[in-house]
Amino acid sequence: MHYNNPYGMQMQQGQNIQDVCKKWKNYYVVGQMSNGSQMVGIIEDMDDTGVTMLVPEEVEETEMDRQFGGYGGFGGYGGYGRRRFRRFRRRRFPYNFFVFPFFFPFPFYY
Repeated sequence: MHYNNPYGMQMQQGQNIQDVCKKWKNYYVVGQMSNGSQMVGIIEDMDDTGVTMLVPEEVEETEMDRQFGGYGGFGGYGGYGRRRFRRFRRRRFPYNFFVFPFFFPFPFYY
């Protein structure tokens, strides 16, 4: 049985999750979680038991001020509202956290 995901790529139902991880290693992907949610991140590594991903998280400007000592003009919004920052955390997931179609590339719109 073939599965067409919304991004036009065909995947087979019996496809091994490790093969899918190898295919999308170092790509920004969306992972289908077994609880019905989705996880976005960059596949960094995988082994026989799970996958390591770099998962983005939003950081408040006050955390950036504290981390960098207020240096670099982080104070003041310049008329644009609250500034947003993103950093990536390394997280490890066992394979059984994911269900088919496992991973597919993140849609970037330009």
